[in-house]
Amino acid sequence: MSADPVRVMLCDDSTTVRAALARVLEADAEIRVVARAGDGRQAVAAFAALPPAGRPQIVLLDLEMPVMDGMTALPLLLQQSPRPAVIVASALSQRGASATMAALRAGAADYIPKPGAAGGGLADPAFRAELIAKVKGWARVGRAAPVARPAPRPPALRPTRGLRAIGIGCSTGGPQALARLVRGLTTPLTVPLITVQHMPAGFTAMLADHLDRLGGPGCAEARDGEALRPGRIYLAPGEHHLLVESRADGGLLARLSDAPPENFCRPAVDPMLRSLVACCGGAVLAVILTGMGQDGLQGCQAVAAAGGTVLAQDEASSVVWGMPGAVARAGLPRALLPPEALAEQILAAAGTARQGALA
Repeated sequence: MSADPVRVMLCDDSTTVRAALARVLEADAEIRVVARAGDGRQAVAAFAALPPAGRPQIVLLDLEMPVMDGMTALPLLLQQSPRPAVIVASALSQRGASATMAALRAGAADYIPKPGAAGGGLADPAFRAELIAKVKGWARVGRAAPVARPAPRPPALRPTRGLRAIGIGCSTGGPQALARLVRGLTTPLTVPLITVQHMPAGFTAMLADHLDRLGGPGCAEARDGEALRPGRIYLAPGEHHLLVESRADGGLLARLSDAPPENFCRPAVDPMLRSLVACCGGAVLAVILTGMGQDGLQGCQAVAAAGGTVLAQDEASSVVWGMPGAVARAGLPRALLPPEALAEQILAAAGTARQGALA
């Protein structure tokens, strides 16, 4: 992080919530709340009133507000200069999940679900850790973007003989990383993509719909017992581990599990990857994207030990380099790349890369 603190604007119609969020954020010495607003109109005006050098890098934007709601304010905030990264806050509900995905399609960088009172509300340590990680992570990505230089890309993977499945895992910052990766999958794939994104129940269905609209492989939440078809993305539903089993005819099918959380998560990446190795051996390609913690590390170790291939997102493009960083420190990835370049590697490994893309 830069020596200067991350500048944040809070936009929520509740004075109490704004005060509580400010306390959470400013408990970290690297974050400073520079503006507060009670509705979208106030937020746009407050942003423009600040000198450019002091304007917020991050806007934490509530979606449901009087006068001007968050969805109306979002494009107006994204027109400002310097353009902020907007993190939308939404209720843990079907309606909140739908609004969140609409905001991501409209240009929001990320989302954070408001915790319920039963889970400790804004005092919940997990919520606090996630909020601070996202605020600092998106500020870092934004600071790096203007000066980032593309790293030399390794030769594309050669088609993997007998590849049967691709396993993808992500957490913090994952929805946008997944969208970038999916947009890069421009030709049909010959194997299914089994994907775990740490996300609450309800939100995963909306994320699947969001990814399905991007024009790449079709995407849906996995259903227990369904056959996994080549060229489709199967997303683990919130609160269920997604496992894979072999069918008698050699195909693969999905199994949903209510087993205890792993790495404090359900769904978790590790059990998904372990199940792929159990039924596919080394004919697996594992891809780990941005996220907190180290979920996916043990699963990637199993993939590598079986002779499979591991790829991971690079630090510069990751909101939080926890999960991919853990895999990288273990020396497992064949390459560390941004999502668009990882998509090229996936196409090459699956034997569907554009002519001339292979090394």
